[in-house]
Parts: sequence; structure tokens; C-alpha cells
Amino acid sequence: MPMLHTYDYAVIRVVPRVEREEFINVGVIVSCPGARHLEAAIEIDPGRLRAFAPSLDLEALQPWLDAIVAICRGDADAGPIARLPARARFHFLTAKRSSVVQMSSSHVGRTTNPAGVVEHLLAKMVRTPE
Repeated sequence: MPMLHTYDYAVIRVVPRVEREEFINVGVIVSCPGARHLEAAIEIDPGRLRAFAPSLDLEALQPWLDAIVAICRGDADAGPIARLPARARFHFLTAKRSSVVQMSSSHVGRTTNPAGVVEHLLAKMVRTPE
């Protein structure tokens, strides 16, 4: 019988005008401590984001989103947060903040395939349904 792993996830959101609390989902972050798995993935639909927020500078936004992925990977050049244990990185990244890049509340799931959760969540929470 396959091993069932519990994971936490949050949806990465772009909130162009924080005071309006409107957002577009652009990625996910998944933490599965039992499988020693922490991963984030970003998928921006530039046309959709431009239609939603025409004045948003996508080039200025990209480094912030790239930093989330780098911190999850624990990249050496991603700063001191990237050197923390994986669970601490997840909690740092998912902490509430009032900025253009925000995370949803954390949610819990279970899977036999921790490496496949990010793809599943991107399809379900980020990509435009076909």
C-alpha cells in the first residue's frame, strides 16, 4: 500500500491594488515535511494579468516571484531565509503581509505523490480552465 503524506499548501497571488483586495493566482507553494519536500512554482499568464491590471509592471514583479521559488529550493544566493529549515521557510513565505505578492491561507491535503502536488494545484488553482 502506498504511503500517504500530509502536505500544506498556499496559493501565490498578485494583488495589484492592495486596498481593493482583488487578486490573480500566479503560483503555489507546497510543504510536505514527511517527504522532505518544499516546492514553489509560478505560472503567469501575461495577457490575463495585463487585462486585470494594465499599469502593473510585470518586469518589476518577476524578481519577487522568482525569490519565492529560490527560497523554497534553498538557493545559496536567495539570502538568509533560504538557509532556514524547510518548514521555517514555508512559514516565512506564507506569513500574512500587505504587498503586491501575497499568499492565500494555508490549506492541508494528503497524497501518495508529494512531487506531483504542485502540478495538480497549478492546474486546479492557477491555470485558466479549458
